Amino acid sequence: MLTDRRPILLANARVIDPSRDFDGPGDVLIADGVIRDAKRGIGAAGVPEGTDVVNCAGKIVAPGLIDMRAFVGEPGASHRETFASASQAAAAGGITTIICQPDTSPVIDNSATVDFVLRRARDTAIVNIHPMAALTKGLQGQEMTEIGLLKAAGAVAFTDGDKSVTNAQVMRRALTYARDFDALIVHHTEDPDLVGEGVMNEGEFGTRLGLMGIPTAAESIMLERDMRLAALTGGRYHAASLTSIESLDILKRARDSGLDVSASVSINHVTLNENDIGPYRTFLKLSPPLRTEDDRKALVAALASGLIDVVMSDHNPQDVEVKRLPFAEAASGAVGLQTILPAALRLIHNGEMDFKTLIRAMSTRPAEILGLPGGTLRAGAPADVIVIDADTPWVLDRDDLKSLCKNTPFDDARFSGRVMRTIVGGRTVYEHV
Repeated sequence: MLTDRRPILLANARVIDPSRDFDGPGDVLIADGVIRDAKRGIGAAGVPEGTDVVNCAGKIVAPGLIDMRAFVGEPGASHRETFASASQAAAAGGITTIICQPDTSPVIDNSATVDFVLRRARDTAIVNIHPMAALTKGLQGQEMTEIGLLKAAGAVAFTDGDKSVTNAQVMRRALTYARDFDALIVHHTEDPDLVGEGVMNEGEFGTRLGLMGIPTAAESIMLERDMRLAALTGGRYHAASLTSIESLDILKRARDSGLDVSASVSINHVTLNENDIGPYRTFLKLSPPLRTEDDRKALVAALASGLIDVVMSDHNPQDVEVKRLPFAEAASGAVGLQTILPAALRLIHNGEMDFKTLIRAMSTRPAEILGLPGGTLRAGAPADVIVIDADTPWVLDRDDLKSLCKNTPFDDARFSGRVMRTIVGGRTVYEHV
């Protein structure tokens, strides 16, 4: 739903704004597409005539989520997801900005394709969409793309999606070149030779299932190499999806030595573990794979401490033909735009994290890392705002998912809490009824 841009007062709310280190009662006034104010007593002081006053009755008002890693099928795979369908799912999940990946067809490795994505998204999507461009031409890992031109065209960062650049010289050049444009390199840290034929985490559980394993070393070796290249070049680096305790140790050492490095974790890796795969559930076949419960707990602790900066959906729609296969043959990936926040609220209800830390990782930090204007409720910021009922219980029905594909690891999951309203640029684009 797209409503007009009348002023909106979100009154009697619990306002959470990590950018101001604020969590407390207050009101948020929105007008002309921007936040006018966010503090206590706005409603009592009087609001512009014609303002739509929404009594939040203690529900949470927070900056809209910014999802740093989502695959959208346009161009070339619109049967999996379109900007229109992805944005509907995102709005229902509290995401006001999607960062889409370059592994499309054609690959987003030139200015014309960046321009196509931006125009197509502007015409069909109800949330903000920004593309990451390819780090190497055709995602082949051999030749760097024109980072300066692509950034000027509107690419917010550079990545080869779920492929790793195995050539260290290419990665060194890319980090050096990107540094001169203050561009961010986002890298999927998985050595493909160590992954080999592996399909899930290497360990006792995988052995019992009779499935080939992927060692955590596939991730940690690549991350260690990248940290050394970041030190060598001084480039800005972001690890796309960390999953293991060893990787956290490497990241901490790099941070402690003053490197400009950051990292994401997917919602799946902080709320699920390898045991959830159970009887070969292919909707939980992911890249990188789900790890042990010890790894999951370590990732949550790293998120709570700020060592890991960002929680992202890793939204990767796959249709029935490639998912309803034996586990070893099924495609990797799960949809996540609509379920990222309800799943993340489990961390709150379990006492593993507080709200301010969670919203910082899902909104404020992504905005800071990517240099985007959202992630805050400061006066003058874009009015990308969500209203959350943190406690309402519900059960996920895959038929209610707005994505074109329904490959969710949370099929029939019980959740507590959901998004009640999503506002993008001052317009209500989703309202739960």
